[in-house]
This record gives sequence, C-alpha cells and structure tokens, in this order.
Amino acid sequence: METNPIPILTIQTTPFDDQRPGTNGLRKKTAVFESKKNYLQNYIQSLLSSIDLRDRQGCTMVVGSDGRYFSRAATEVIVQMAAANGIGRLVIGHNGILSTPAVSCIIRKIKAIGGIILTASHSPGGPGGDFGIKFNVANGGPSPDTVMERIHQVSRTLEEYAICLDLHIDLSRLGRHDFDLENKFKPFRVEIVDSVEIYLNMLRGIFDFGAIKSLLTGPKQLKIRIDAMNGVMGPYVRRILCDELGAPANSAVNCVPLEDFGGQHPNPNPAFAAALVDSMKGGEFGFGAAFDADGDRYMIMGENGFFVSPSDSLAVMAANLSCIPYFSQRGIRGFARSMPTSTAIDRVAKAMKVALYETPTGWRFFGNLMDSGRCSFCGEESFGTGGCHQSPLKAHKSLTFALMTNHLESCQNLFYLQYCLFDYEGVDSRAAYYLMRDLEAVLTDKAFTTQKFSVGNSIYSVEKADNFEYTDPVDGSVSRKQGLRIIFTDSSRIIFRLSGTGAGTGATLRIYAESYERDPERHNRETQVVLGPLIAIALKISNIHERTGRKGPSVIT
Repeated sequence: METNPIPILTIQTTPFDDQRPGTNGLRKKTAVFESKKNYLQNYIQSLLSSIDLRDRQGCTMVVGSDGRYFSRAATEVIVQMAAANGIGRLVIGHNGILSTPAVSCIIRKIKAIGGIILTASHSPGGPGGDFGIKFNVANGGPSPDTVMERIHQVSRTLEEYAICLDLHIDLSRLGRHDFDLENKFKPFRVEIVDSVEIYLNMLRGIFDFGAIKSLLTGPKQLKIRIDAMNGVMGPYVRRILCDELGAPANSAVNCVPLEDFGGQHPNPNPAFAAALVDSMKGGEFGFGAAFDADGDRYMIMGENGFFVSPSDSLAVMAANLSCIPYFSQRGIRGFARSMPTSTAIDRVAKAMKVALYETPTGWRFFGNLMDSGRCSFCGEESFGTGGCHQSPLKAHKSLTFALMTNHLESCQNLFYLQYCLFDYEGVDSRAAYYLMRDLEAVLTDKAFTTQKFSVGNSIYSVEKADNFEYTDPVDGSVSRKQGLRIIFTDSSRIIFRLSGTGAGTGATLRIYAESYERDPERHNRETQVVLGPLIAIALKISNIHERTGRKGPSVIT
C-alpha cells in the first residue's frame, strides 16, 4: 500500500477526428499513438467514458497485449487512467502479455466489465509497424457496433481526461498491488496474473488432455511443429503443448514474444509462415500450425506441406465436434460462419440437422448467437474458430490435432469445395471505394442475374447477386452492405469485400472464389487451376488491376 495518496489529475485536451474504431478496435501506425500528444490518452478516456458511470465505479477490467512495441508504455497509461476514472481493479497478464482468447476467458471467469487488448493482430510490430486497441465486452467477445459508436461519439467532443501520473506498476511482479488514491475510500488494485494458467484450466475442462498426451508421447507419436511467430502465443504453446502435454521442446519454434516479432509479419498464412511450410514439406512432422500476433488466428498444415484452408478445418471440426468432451457432453445446437467463409460447413450442418447462421465478417456477430444458445461452433475465413464455452475457441486448433490429423485427407474428399482468397493490400482508399460502388451498381442491376460467363470449357450462370445484408436473429439489428456476392447455379461463388482491419495506410480489397466439385477424381487438382475461371470472371467484371494500378494480389491463400 502506498503511504501517500496518489493525486488524480485532470488534463485539458482537444479531440481527434480519426478515432472511430473499426472492426477490431482502433488501429493506426505506432507512431500515431506514440508521437501525437494525447492521442492514446484521448482514446482510452473515450473508451472508459463510454461505460456508464454507475457500472464503471469499482468495477473490474482485464488488460493484455501481444507484446508488440509500445505495449508496455500504453499499459502504464491505461493503469493510470483506469485508476483515475473509478475502475476498482485491473487484472493484467504477466509482463503485460495475454492472448486475445485468454482475455476473453478471464473476463468471463472473473465477471469483469470488459477488457482492453493492445494488438494490431497480424500486422507488423516495431516502431515502424502498427498498433491497436481492442475492447472486449462482458461476454468476452468484441464490442458490438453500439459500443464502438459510443466510444467514437465521446472522442469527437472530448475536452479533458483524468489520470494518476504518479501511479507506477511493475508488470513483472506477480501478485496484488494496492494503491491509495486521493478522495477515494477504497484502494485501487492491480493484479498481475500468470498469462497462461487461467486459460489452461479452461482448456482442461474442454479437451481430453490424456488422449492428446498419449498421441504426442505414445508409441505411435505424432510429431508436430508449432510456430508462434514471436507473438503472444509463445508462452501458451510452450506451457500447454510441451510442459503439460509432453510434446518435445523442438516441437515449438519462435516462442519468445518480441516487440517487432523478429522483424517478421506475424500473419499465419503460407506466404508469411514460409519457414513452417518448408519444415512441413520435409515430411518429418505430421501436423503443423502457426498463430498470429495476438493468438486469434491460426494456420494448419498436414504432412508433406498439405495446406488446410480455414474453411476446410472449420467444416472438418464441425463434423467431428462430438470428439471433444465439452461438446459430446452438452450437445451441438448450431453452427455459424461469416459470409465469405466457404459453404462447406453448411453441408455439415445439413447432414447433422442443426441450424446454420451466415453472418457478416466480425466476431461480434457470433457473440449474440452463442450467448443466446443458438450456436455451438463458429468460424470465419481469416483463420479463426470459436465455440460456445467460457471463451472463444479461436486459436485452439493446436489442441485439436488428433481430430484434424485423422481427417486431413477427408477434409477435401468430404466437402469437395475449392476456395481461395486474393488480398489487395494498401489500395488507395478512394479508388477502392469507387471500385466497390461501381461494382455494386453492376451486380444489382436486374439484367445481371441473367448473365452467363464462358471461360474455356466452363460456363457459369448467375443465380443471385447482391450486397449481403444480415438481420441478427437475437436483437433484430440489421447490418447492411457487408460484401458483394455473386452466386452461380452450380453453387460457385465470387465475393468482393473491403476489409475494415487496416491501420490507416490504405484499404484492403478482398476477392473470394469458391467452387463445388462433384467428381472425386478432380478433388486433388491445384486450387488455382480449379478456380482459374472464377478468378478470371472476378477480375474482368471488377477491373481491379486497371482501377488500382496493381498487377496482381498482395497475398493469395
């Protein structure tokens, strides 16, 4: 306990006009947060002030980060401002480290009002990289639109913020730390907790650890390779897979969280996780996985470098969900996927006679479905998966390898859907906006639904074209303009979408293509060959290369 009460200061400031949070909170170049006076403080004050004062006073919040550059400095500011704004207790991961799924888990476990996560997800770190602030609400999930809009409205008129500049915390010291504040009857408490333990305890209640340990250590040992990409998942991979489940130490690589992620792009796809791809191609390992910076995206690979798409892994896991004790005991109520995600899981839902919900991209849409009991398992196209237990299952794929390994082959043969994504990153925002506007006009013209496209020996007839709209079955809210869709009579799809997860350095245009293949003899053909005609159609009707000046996509997955 501090001897002298710490004063609460009120600092004058002026609002910024660019603090509207996007799909995953507020994300900018690190230099914006670090160098613009009061930029960080303004946003944190806006976030705290968006919480009703009656709910905020004395409440508990969780704080974590993926360890990227500027996280420690930002965490100290959050501690100082939380104290000054009436928060009663902060729970922070050791050295500030907590994965996004772990934050969700702890929020629900301790019944916190919410949690602040310092991350820019799969974007680069370091002084020249990106930085972001996410706010997860009391159900452990991302903020709904209403919360983000409140934060933005506060930020537009903010004139002052409250802070305890003399309050300092050592993030390396585990345990409780109490601070007396001026004009406060109760001390402000900060608890530094083990980053992994609470999360690990949750996993023990979901998966059959004994069976997994036997798989990793038994006579028919499965050799695995897990790449944490120097992000937040390193301590989790080491503690859970190696220490708890017995995987050899060399099963885990790049497990030390670094401020710049070792100079690499912490994006788990074949392009940025090339070292893992090369390791898997050697044939020594039977299962491989990589995680993004904050642990809510993954990539799975099989023996000899077989790439398992996020849509395939989602469908295979859904089909075998009863193999996981948690779900076998509680039953399966329904599935959900984001609109751009492959329809492979739709076929699983139909076969299992459970409901299937198609939502816009963004984890907040899954939260209502899970909280209302409609959905047991969900996932999206960007390598994320979740379940209806105490926190999202996102990034638990490394613990389901027993299931995946047995179905690496069947994930193609069962669902026979080819799927790929073209990413055009850093596109001029105006060019991207007008491209999507003009493309929508073309697709929504009544004449477009009579179109037929001929590419080589393939003919595609349009069945439906629209700008996806979603009505939430729980609260009735409507989300419009969530992505342009072309659905053909053979169930093939082309989707165009503007991503909302950038850091202000241009827009990301995404083209998704999906094709249904009936002939089993053709299931093992190269994805680019199968989808070539659909990609050609997408490029032709969008004129994306001509309108953006690009010669091709930044990333293909």
